[in-house]
Amino acid sequence: MMAPQFVKPYVKSNKNDAVDAEAICEAVQRPNMRFVPEKSISQQDIQCIHRIRSQLIARRTAQANQIRGLLMEYGIIIPKGISSIRKVIPPILEDADNKLIAKIT
Repeated sequence: MMAPQFVKPYVKSNKNDAVDAEAICEAVQRPNMRFVPEKSISQQDIQCIHRIRSQLIARRTAQANQIRGLLMEYGIIIPKGISSIRKVIPPILEDADNKLIAKIT
């Protein structure tokens, strides 16, 4: 296997399957071409877990920022950070005097 960045210099015109195949054939014939070793199943599993975790963290951050933004419209300011959101949200939801809409039961 070859990394795409090693094949890219051999692409001669616009990208399509035939041109890519020709570039791969050209790159394979070079004596100094570097190849990428195959990953084991356990390495692929670990990489998959890392990818899923980073997506979950990104979604959590986006959700926290959305909550902060929506509450800011009501004049409720929450500091940045997940820990501050976790601390501040329960008392805000319990406060009957704030301007938030009634709870859905």
